[in-house]
Formats: sequence, C-alpha cells, structure tokens
Amino acid sequence: MVTNLPVVGITLGDVAGIGPEVVVKALKHPEIYASCHPLVIGDARVFADPRFAAQHPQVWAVSDIVTAHFAPEALTVLDLQNLNPDEVTPGQLNVHSGRAAVEYVITAAELAQWGVLDAVATAPLNKAAIRLAGYEYLGHTEILADVTRCSRCTTMLATQGLRVTHVTRHVPFREIAAHLTVDSVLETIVLTDEGLRQLGYPAPRMAVAALNPHGGEGGLLGREELEVIAPAVAAAQAQGLAVVGPLPADSVFVAALRGDYDVVVCMYHDQGHIAVKTHGFDDSITITLGLPIVRTSADHGTAFDIAGQGVAHEGSMVAAILAAAQLARQKVGVARKP
Repeated sequence: MVTNLPVVGITLGDVAGIGPEVVVKALKHPEIYASCHPLVIGDARVFADPRFAAQHPQVWAVSDIVTAHFAPEALTVLDLQNLNPDEVTPGQLNVHSGRAAVEYVITAAELAQWGVLDAVATAPLNKAAIRLAGYEYLGHTEILADVTRCSRCTTMLATQGLRVTHVTRHVPFREIAAHLTVDSVLETIVLTDEGLRQLGYPAPRMAVAALNPHGGEGGLLGREELEVIAPAVAAAQAQGLAVVGPLPADSVFVAALRGDYDVVVCMYHDQGHIAVKTHGFDDSITITLGLPIVRTSADHGTAFDIAGQGVAHEGSMVAAILAAAQLARQKVGVARKP
C-alpha cells in the first residue's frame, strides 16, 4: 500500500490509568484517519475489556506493520503480548502495567528510529509504576533520550496560542535553583530555537521567564536572574537568537498569549505547566524537542482517580496524534510504502 499518510505509533501508556480509554476514544475521531495511519502499540488483550469493546468491537492484532490494514472501523494494534489484563486493576499501582508501559515506549522509539514509524504519540505513564517495575526513568523524555542516545532534548508544552519549554523538569521545588546554571539555561534556549525552526518558525521569538518574584527585584528577591538567567540570555543574543529576558513570570505568559512571543522558556516544571493547562487543559500536548524522531504526547497523567469510569476526556490525545501526523508529514514529505 503506497500512501502519503504517515504512520503514527500510539503507545497505550499505563493501562491501569486512562491511557487505553483516551486512545480508544481518540481513534473514533475521523480526522485522525484523514491525517495518518494510527498504529496502537500495546497488548491487544487489553481491548477485550467490555468498556473498550463497546467503542471498538473489532481489533486487528498484528505482529508487524507489513500486515497492518488501517481502517476506522477497527483498532490496528501492534501486539506485544506483554501484559495480562487480568493482573491489572484500574486505578491501582501495578508493577506489570508499569513494566509494559515502558516496553511500549521503547518499542515505539526503536521503530521510529528504524523508519518503520513516522512519528510517535504517547499516552501517559505513571512514574511510581515505572520505579516499581525496576526502571530508573523519570518519564517519557528520559526513556526516549536513552533509546535514541540523545544527549540534548527538552520538553515543550503547547496549546492554542501558548508554547513553553523548561530548563528543569522533574526536580523537587527546593532544589530548582541549584539546578539552574548559565549553561543549562542557554542550552534550553538554543534547543527551543532549534525545535521551533523545525516546526516551521523561521525566527522564533522567545521570552525567558524569571525564577523569583518580580524578576528578582534587582537582587533583592534572589540573584538567579542577575547571575544565571540574564547572562544566558545575553549569550543567546550574541548567537543571533531572538530572545529577551528574564521577564517576571506573573506577566510573561500574558504577553505570549497576546502574540508578542512564540514561546516562553520556563525555569521549572509547574511554572510552564500551570500556564498552559490553565489556558487550554483539554487540548494541550507535549512535544519533545531535540530527538531524532517525532514524538508528541497527551499532556496529562494516568488519572488513577477516574480510571475505569469511562469519563476521561480524549481531547489532548486527539491533539497529540494530529500534531504527530502533521510533524511527520513535514519531515517525510513524500509517499512511503509501509
């Protein structure tokens, strides 16, 4: 089958959470099949659950992409046969689902590196389950960086009208300042610029958020702005990048939403996440910049508190798959033969 549609691998995430539910719901949207060939990566037995069978009564379990026949009436699942659903209870931490979730991501990343997949869109992992399964990874970014041997990557969250990247991600709050260096801030600015150029921005306009209240008030409320962030911004400007800062975090997102900037470089996880999720929670996604493969993700967690109830919203997963397809088309640009 020759087609201009990219093949997007969709990992199920931790099946004790809402991953399978949002994937099944997302693949009921016709715009997905108009944009790509979606290949679910997981264990096909998961979809024997009546909750999912009611949504997608037909599942095509395949062992490789050559035998895949993508069509809206059925889920096409690359069946890893690595999880017994009877050993998993929705909403409960589980070593089996934690291990399987990591294996889904590793498989998808390898297939994308080999050119079998054009892009990867991931459903959420659970960090505690990953550790319970014996892995040291903190999340998707670390798994993908390890598999692709990428030493320079960062996470960008995006929703309509607002994009953010982060210098630090999964770091305890009291340790954030110690992890900020001129080099780490500069590298994030450079990676952000490179990533946005790959996404079609010819000269990204970047704002860098301050760490401390009111931008540090000239050192009265902290010296990170003076000693770390400002020197990094100056170094980026010396490289010709269109970047300003540090700007107070209580106003920089308003300016970005107004259209003054294409992206805000944030100092820590919640600084950027709160802004994006408040502005567009249901449709926000994650894009990993710097990887040799295209990877997007739903921008929410496993939501154990509502797992198994059928009430999870699939908007973020839909947006992640569509974004993966769009980025893949930009990268591939020609017909391919799966």
